[in-house]
Amino acid sequence: MQWSIRALPWLAAAFLAGSLSASTTVYIGNYTEGDGAGIYRAELNEATGELGQPVLAGAARSPSFLAVHPMLPRLYAVSEIAEGRVTSFAIEPDGSLRSMGAQSTRGAGPCHICVDPSGGAAVVANYGGGSSASYPVLPDGSLGPAASFIPHSGSGPDPGRQAGPHAHCAMTDPAGHRVFLADLGADRIFIFQLDSGSGEMVPNDPAAVFTPSGGGPRHLSFHPKGKFAYTNLELSSEISQLGYNAESGELRVLETLSTLPAGFDKPNSTAETLVHPGGNFVYVSNRGHNTIAAFRIAGNGRLSSIGHYPTGGEVPRGFGITPDGRFLIVGNQKSDSLVVLRINGESGALEATGFSARAPSPVCVRFFRK
Repeated sequence: MQWSIRALPWLAAAFLAGSLSASTTVYIGNYTEGDGAGIYRAELNEATGELGQPVLAGAARSPSFLAVHPMLPRLYAVSEIAEGRVTSFAIEPDGSLRSMGAQSTRGAGPCHICVDPSGGAAVVANYGGGSSASYPVLPDGSLGPAASFIPHSGSGPDPGRQAGPHAHCAMTDPAGHRVFLADLGADRIFIFQLDSGSGEMVPNDPAAVFTPSGGGPRHLSFHPKGKFAYTNLELSSEISQLGYNAESGELRVLETLSTLPAGFDKPNSTAETLVHPGGNFVYVSNRGHNTIAAFRIAGNGRLSSIGHYPTGGEVPRGFGITPDGRFLIVGNQKSDSLVVLRINGESGALEATGFSARAPSPVCVRFFRK
């Protein structure tokens, strides 16, 4: 296989990172209304993509979204329940999780959490409560009580999904100076300044960007260079490119593309959006079409479709890209399966590896390297 000159530095870095990794643990979030009992873990062979059989790592109620501390062996999980909470876990040497305590999210149905790049603060999005909360990360890696709680406002044209705000994602910029809350119900992304020392957040000026009406922004992923971000519109099955001004915090919608192939007219909604660590590709999961939509990112941030790749299961929701950028692991919520796809470093296309594993209603995939 031929590799372009542009791809060689990234491939060398990926190879080095993979070579130095002693072990990579995959943590899987899910819902516990069915067979799930909490957060699961499995070992990944990054040389081949083979995934071990998941086992229970730590008990939790509907841990639908996970975040791993950037420096400490700590994991955070929201419990997407009526009295929302977020739990801190210590990652033990064997990969199991030890609870370090929980904090209230002060809103119903928390569905997303992020930790800023310095590891000093965490932010939660409450879907049912239409609000967000931020927390200081204490010296031992646990979370202190909420330093900020901010109710959202706004609505959209879809009366069933957008009668009021529904925060769906919290994501910092690469520098960690601001945090962005994608709100599906309000058709906008709220922007806050974040103090990583105290964990407090305050509204930015500008305080929000409106996304295409009725689209319902769900998740947000920044390009590693920090000049662009991408959000998937759950209700309209689209992806929007956003320009980012790091000085002011302003986001601007630059273009919006469909995540579906021409002619597909059956029900679909998008779920996860992730930019590849190398910065050349972005991926979106399609629930209904049951594919990952892949796009190439040009130098100016604009997108062009690469293709649509089957996930080998039904209702692909969350997925993760390994830190070395070689594999994408997708959780198929309805078919209780995790499927490993290989990422072609030259084209961005996804290729079947033949490796998969069973897990109850997997909806979030995150990685920890020892």
